[in-house]
Amino acid sequence: MVVAASAFLTGPALAACELASGPKTTALVELYTSEACSSCPPADRRLSRLGEALDPGADAVALALHVGYWDYIGWADPYAKDAFAQRQRWLVQANGGRTLYTPQFFVGGAELRARHTTLRDEVRRLNGTPAAAQIRVQASLVSDKALHVSAQASAPSAASPLALYVALAEDGLVSKVARGENAGATLEHDHVVRQWIGPVRFGADGARLEREIALPAAWNRARLQIAAFVQDPATGRVLQAVGGRCTGS
Repeated sequence: MVVAASAFLTGPALAACELASGPKTTALVELYTSEACSSCPPADRRLSRLGEALDPGADAVALALHVGYWDYIGWADPYAKDAFAQRQRWLVQANGGRTLYTPQFFVGGAELRARHTTLRDEVRRLNGTPAAAQIRVQASLVSDKALHVSAQASAPSAASPLALYVALAEDGLVSKVARGENAGATLEHDHVVRQWIGPVRFGADGARLEREIALPAAWNRARLQIAAFVQDPATGRVLQAVGGRCTGS
C-alpha cells in the first residue's frame, strides 16, 4: 500500500496497522521550522495543506522537524529537538550548502530551491521513479501508554551502505506564542515529529528494528501518524518512504 499525503489528515484513532511501500518512490517532504521564526508560519500552513499543492494521487510523506537555534530571540519552541538541527546541518552539507535557516524544505533528501523547481514538480519527479528500496512497518498499542513498532527495509541493488529511520508525528498541535517574533500569535502545526528513531544501519539482509515508544498523556492518540524511510548517508538521497495513520476499524 502506498499512502498519499492526504491520508495523513483522516482516521479516528491509533490502532494496530501495517504499512508497506509500493513500486514507485514516495517523496519524503521535510520542513525545518521554528515557532520563534516570523517567516515560518506560512511554511507550516503549506505543509499542513500539502495535499492541495500536489497532483491528485501524489504520494508524499510529510514531516515537520522543529529546531531550537532561534529560541534565544525570546520564545523557546516546545517541539524543538537538538537532533533535528543536527540533521538539518547534515542535509545542508550533503547538498553542498553551508547555511542553516528556517523555513527550509527538503524533498527526497534534496533542498527545495524555489528558483530551480517547485514542490509539486519535485514530488511528481520522485513519484515517477521506480523505488530503490522496500519498507514494511507494523505498529500496535501495547497499552494506552506505549506503542510497539517494528520495521524492516531492504534494497537489493544498493551500491552503498544505507540507513533506516522511523518517525512518530502528531497533527493538530496549537501554541499561543507569548514572546519573540511571533508574540501574540496562535500557531497551528501538523506532522510535528514527536519521536525519531535512527539511523539503523543496513546489514547484508537490510535493516530491522523493534522499539517500544512511550506515549505521554499530552499526545493525542487520534492524531498520531507513523513514517519510515531509507536514506543514503553518503549523499542524503532518500530511496523510499512510507507513512500513514494507524486507524481503528
